[in-house]
Amino acid sequence: MTITDEQRIAVARSYLDALVSHDASAVQFAADAVRYEVGVKTGRSGAHLRRSLERGPQFRVIGGIRELTATVTGEVVHTHYLLDTSVFGRNLVVAEIDETFVVPDDLVIHRIDAKIRPRLGASLRRHAN
Repeated sequence: MTITDEQRIAVARSYLDALVSHDASAVQFAADAVRYEVGVKTGRSGAHLRRSLERGPQFRVIGGIRELTATVTGEVVHTHYLLDTSVFGRNLVVAEIDETFVVPDDLVIHRIDAKIRPRLGASLRRHAN
């Protein structure tokens, strides 16, 4: 069976959706999945990543993701997006994220690498709805 780019993107997208919803039930992780954030290991297993998404305080400030683009090179999904953060309804900062996901033909996430750049300025602040 041939795996499509769209299938790999859907796997990565399930992780991004869980960042916002804090419900990781749809995210498929390998048991030994890892995550690195700007070179620092922040996820040591699939179970740890799932718990972090659902209960980690570092993810509770995430208010939304926008301007998402995703491309695939082999088994790697490259994403770029803006991440809005807020606490008690008050907008904090927008972060520009480049995140790659290793999603082989088993269609589970084996590795995530994130590069995060906080952005300030009117052009990147979240717009009021």
